[in-house]
Amino acid sequence: MVRIDSSILLREEEMDKSSQSVSSAVFTIKYLHEAGAKIILVSDWRKKTNSQLRDAETVADMLSSVIQHRVVTIKCDYSATLLKMEVLKEADIFLLQNLSEYKEEVANNSKFAELLSSGVDIFVNDSFSQSHKILASTVGVARFCSACIAGFHFEESLCQLQKVARTNKRPYVAIIGGGNLYDKAAALHFLVSRCDGLVFVGMMSFQIMHALGLSVPSYLVEPGAYKAALDIIQIARDRNIPILYPMDFWCMNEHLPEKMNIFPSHNILDGWLPVDLGPKSLDELNSSLVKCKKILWIGPVKFKFSGRCSDGASKLTQALNELRKRNCDITVVGNMACKAMVMESKSVLVNDMIENASVLWEFFKGRKLPGVMALDRAYPFEIDWKSAYSNPAQPLVVDIGSGSGLFLLGMARRRKDLNFLGLEINTKLVRRCMDSVHQYGIQNGYFILTNATTTFRSIVSSYPGELVLVSIQCPNPDFNNPEHRWRMLKSSLIKAVVDLLALDGKVFLQSDIKAVALRMKELFLKNGKGKLNLWNDQYHAKMNPNEWLEENPFGVMSDWEQHVIGRGDPMYRLMLSKSSGIE
Repeated sequence: MVRIDSSILLREEEMDKSSQSVSSAVFTIKYLHEAGAKIILVSDWRKKTNSQLRDAETVADMLSSVIQHRVVTIKCDYSATLLKMEVLKEADIFLLQNLSEYKEEVANNSKFAELLSSGVDIFVNDSFSQSHKILASTVGVARFCSACIAGFHFEESLCQLQKVARTNKRPYVAIIGGGNLYDKAAALHFLVSRCDGLVFVGMMSFQIMHALGLSVPSYLVEPGAYKAALDIIQIARDRNIPILYPMDFWCMNEHLPEKMNIFPSHNILDGWLPVDLGPKSLDELNSSLVKCKKILWIGPVKFKFSGRCSDGASKLTQALNELRKRNCDITVVGNMACKAMVMESKSVLVNDMIENASVLWEFFKGRKLPGVMALDRAYPFEIDWKSAYSNPAQPLVVDIGSGSGLFLLGMARRRKDLNFLGLEINTKLVRRCMDSVHQYGIQNGYFILTNATTTFRSIVSSYPGELVLVSIQCPNPDFNNPEHRWRMLKSSLIKAVVDLLALDGKVFLQSDIKAVALRMKELFLKNGKGKLNLWNDQYHAKMNPNEWLEENPFGVMSDWEQHVIGRGDPMYRLMLSKSSGIE
């Protein structure tokens, strides 16, 4: 299943099929088709994207033309079973119905996501513009597919995002348009802390002017933004970098819209409305950018009463094009800014444009992008095992979802003959665990920030010694949905554990929820390739009649296990052992 971006493949204006975003999105589908995959395309579309988008059949015809392969629509009832597999014999590429018609999509409804992905082995997300949202078709479906990966367009867009965040060239200046300063305050903190200057060219400029004590008409002041603007100004002063705002504006007479005049930014007369940057503003903007080696333009040169494309945006585009010729690294973000850039220059590189500004604002705020987090991140890890452990040849114990690290750190102190590795997705917990490792001089313990569900194989396969034990204890404690706590156990993770585990190696599983423990046992035995068996060592552990270990076989408990035992509740434990088995 491929989640496509309708704003790229279904736009109304004449599509430039040579553009990087279009060609990458098309290449994702063609690559999968040529590899022999049956492809189900899913997306949402609205008439504001393209007035011709009436129904799924029309969209399928448009996609057929774009990708040069026949696309067939599938009619399905999302409240029942999605589709019957015999339907897939009719063609190779299919299109499901418009997701914007289903409220379950934006609600990330679990049942809807499960039906949406029924029969799907691999999920490919190629809709980067939706990666800041939590949708059933980008996040929910990831729970139910064996592999979840990025398409070519998605991956290229993510690289663009990372490129913007880098400060490899200086001076680096951010040109900031648009409004809603209060909502974007965290992102602006990020920019003012990294860039060598900020230039405000949109509605946010009035909030900066207001915080500086300049006269601003009340109707241009954003409620609640004063303190946030002051904080941004203070950071700039502390770093000794400039914050620029327009010196003058073209203004429209409120009663005679055809009448225009230029006013200083701090002295806009009553009855006049700012619509565009004035000539002094543009001159200062040009002079402030002339020495730049890297420029980010995010948000439109637009004010409350502006037209769709201002002369200021056109002049700014011309200035940026001249700087590009001098090898200045320029990235343009936002639909209106990108359109202005394309209108003024046929030579603009689409590689340097990101049309959806919302994704970048969320990224700058330091928030995790749900659409990115839902994907498998099984890229090769380069770990210097010699730096991690004093003796990297020792047998390895891995705790998946190591949490606060109490179990692993306790084991590391007891067993100096083993190395211990914690894989944890929570940044703060990993930082605390590594602080403990350094504080107590532990030389056989190490923690990695990662989603072990998808990176276990790439991490552990590079370890020089044997993997002798893997533990999973009380996975993903979601107290609101205890029945979902086993879902971290994808078949790909279990198969990786079994493949990498040494002969006679052990898998230790435990949970305070019996159903979770039973589900973990069932999944490991089902996906264990016939190599895993229940371990019953009468000399080392007591078993109750239901094959649960009555005591912790290691004598070291995790913090959650201590809590459960302390309140008098049982833990459901079992150990599996790897034999040669039968493939």
